[in-house]
Amino acid sequence: MTSVNRGTTQSTRRGISFGSLVAFFALTFGLAWGIGVLLVLFTAQIEAIFGPVGYTNPVFILIVWTPGLVGVFLVWWHYGLRGLLSFFRRLTLWRMPLAWWLFLVIGIAAVKYVGAALSGTITDPFPFSPWYCVFAALAIGLLIGPVEEFGWRGVALPLLQRRFAPLWASLILGVIWGLWHAPAFLLSGTPQSAWTFGPYFIGVLAIAVILTPMFNAARGSILIAALYHFQMNNPIYPDAQPWENYIFAIVAVVIVVVNRKAMLSREGAVTEVLMPGEEEVVGGPDDERNTANN
Repeated sequence: MTSVNRGTTQSTRRGISFGSLVAFFALTFGLAWGIGVLLVLFTAQIEAIFGPVGYTNPVFILIVWTPGLVGVFLVWWHYGLRGLLSFFRRLTLWRMPLAWWLFLVIGIAAVKYVGAALSGTITDPFPFSPWYCVFAALAIGLLIGPVEEFGWRGVALPLLQRRFAPLWASLILGVIWGLWHAPAFLLSGTPQSAWTFGPYFIGVLAIAVILTPMFNAARGSILIAALYHFQMNNPIYPDAQPWENYIFAIVAVVIVVVNRKAMLSREGAVTEVLMPGEEEVVGGPDDERNTANN
């Protein structure tokens, strides 16, 4: 009798499914937007305690980290500590075709600088003085924004790809990802407060589409997703709004056309939340996973 109860308890904690997206999005929006509303309503009081809204304000950092924290929580809830360790091992996946590495390192920077040239900001002075202050900004940028990817690409994208081809999964996630950022446009001190939401939303859709084939080529690497997110927010690049959004949209269309077979088929799409090959071992059989690519 005891063994039956134990097995029942384990089964209720395992097997994250497509339906878990409801919990992921509800918790991510509920927590982030709830805290965001408090930050909008009580900006002066919160800034008096924690400093200006931005990447040094712990309340703002908590909002940014919400998708990642919710993703980690759901993995732990469904798979326990063993599964969580497997999930984090996706940070060790780094292999992908050279062309994707070149785009990650050089291509994104090129889009940013072309966008800045069109926006007239490419000649703006370097924003860090003395120059070595940039290292602190790089460290902050690496440790804050990319944490989102434990949720967006760590959990949400693999689950979406269990039901949808990569292109449609990207667009669905891009719409949700863009809307999730909406409160940032109401907070002074955030980069978004100086931008227009429409072009920004187009850019978010585009970069979501671009990242998906890269993510799948890297076997679901959270590391690649985090580095991609960091590159998009890299503080050394000049402000290229709104033109970078339009350029990324063009790049996204080209990538979809070139990779149309992979983008329109679930074959080869990453659908596992844990380290590749470990989900069935840790979580047991899951009909949804086993049929995701059929």
